[in-house]
Amino acid sequence: MKKILLSAVMVLIMAAGKLYAQTQHQNSGWFMFLNNTKFNDKWGLQFDFQARSADDWGYVRNTLVRPAVQYFINNKSNVALGYLWQTTTTEVMGSNDLTLHEHRIFEQYIYNHKISSVFASHRVRLEQRFIGRTDEDVFSQRFRYFVRLIQPLQKTQPKFTKGAFVALQNEVFLNLQNKAKINNSVFDQNRLYLAAGYRFSKQFDLEAGYMNQVTHGVSNNTVNNIIQLAVYTRF
Repeated sequence: MKKILLSAVMVLIMAAGKLYAQTQHQNSGWFMFLNNTKFNDKWGLQFDFQARSADDWGYVRNTLVRPAVQYFINNKSNVALGYLWQTTTTEVMGSNDLTLHEHRIFEQYIYNHKISSVFASHRVRLEQRFIGRTDEDVFSQRFRYFVRLIQPLQKTQPKFTKGAFVALQNEVFLNLQNKAKINNSVFDQNRLYLAAGYRFSKQFDLEAGYMNQVTHGVSNNTVNNIIQLAVYTRF
């Protein structure tokens, strides 16, 4: 029995060491601008722009532009149809920079509600990804589930219109189609985020926080420590 336990412990130690050896750690900075414009009670436009640095803040590695048309089912729920254009740039010593493009079509559903004094938002998104690579173009589909909680730091109010707040959110990404061309896994990545911010008015939020991004790769995993600055506008 002791030999079996000792063997099991050794296997676990070896597996943990292998997992650690296959995990790389990065540090980067992200900037995000997100706008929601409501045309009337039923229709609106969602738009976000993001810029993300390479490891150790070396250069701008990714830019994302993402517009979407929204339809409001009621004051708690809405659906959207959108498009994304993403660029990924890699700087190579002694040669020209390499820039690849990805295009996406996506469908999403958002549900907003309140839990005591906490404002909660859930988002389900399905993406059709057209990924450009140096040797081939890849099509894949991905599922994303996002939850965000906002706790105002001042006295509880029916609608949060002004003041400081803290935010906690998480998003999980799952590959649904052609995962062999992505990372040979259903699990793609997870993003856990904690932030502090200030709502200056019903139209404008500013926040900064830390995100832990865990990405499953083909040959190794990546843990990315991210400092994010985000600007939210609503009209």
